[in-house]
Amino acid sequence: MSPKWLGNGRKEGHWRQTDVRMEGPVVASLQGAFVENWLEATGNVLGGASYFPKLARRGPVFAQVVRSSPGGGSFSMYTMFLLAMSSARRSIYITNPYFLPDQRMTRALTEASERGVRVVVLLPGAIDNNIVRHASRSAFGTLLEAGIEIYEYQAALLHAKTMTVDGIWATIGSANLDTRSFALNEEVNAVVYHNDVVGQLEKVFADDLTYSRKIDLEQWRRRGIMDHLLEILSIPVRSQL
Repeated sequence: MSPKWLGNGRKEGHWRQTDVRMEGPVVASLQGAFVENWLEATGNVLGGASYFPKLARRGPVFAQVVRSSPGGGSFSMYTMFLLAMSSARRSIYITNPYFLPDQRMTRALTEASERGVRVVVLLPGAIDNNIVRHASRSAFGTLLEAGIEIYEYQAALLHAKTMTVDGIWATIGSANLDTRSFALNEEVNAVVYHNDVVGQLEKVFADDLTYSRKIDLEQWRRRGIMDHLLEILSIPVRSQL
């Protein structure tokens, strides 16, 4: 394992990641996602009790697995995010390293903010793909003007991908809020319905904000000419990111 994944993501040169361990019947859905990938990659079908043993319930948490792929489509993953944003009544807390929501998802976020939902987005301060960074920052104005709070993580390279809604619903997994995740990549996310688990994720989110810098609308409007230029250059490839 690379040393950049060790530690708590509070040190320069490390990556800030959030993972989840799942037990019980929901694991069969994760195994199913793996088996589908294995079939696509090798042409071999894995099945039977050795791959899908009967799994007893392990606790009170309700969870499900949502997958997207080029072959199977991204409707479920995209709709899951969109409906969660549209149904929010109190809060939406998003942590995502590659944040390029399309017009429909941007509208869902701005409409949530306009109806009184606190929408907070945590993004990387430093990133491993500067084209994505500039493409993402070019759309900050629309979000900030709608009252959405945007923070950039400063302690390390942010790679966590989580979203919580109203303190009762959360998703965590591999999907970014961008076209590649919803249309081109193999992605899998867990969805959790449980106050205590979601509360833990919200505490982690609040702690991450203390290591972050809030983006101010007026400062964003006064960003340098070079930033403007790089954002403009990223527009033609935004739909491919």
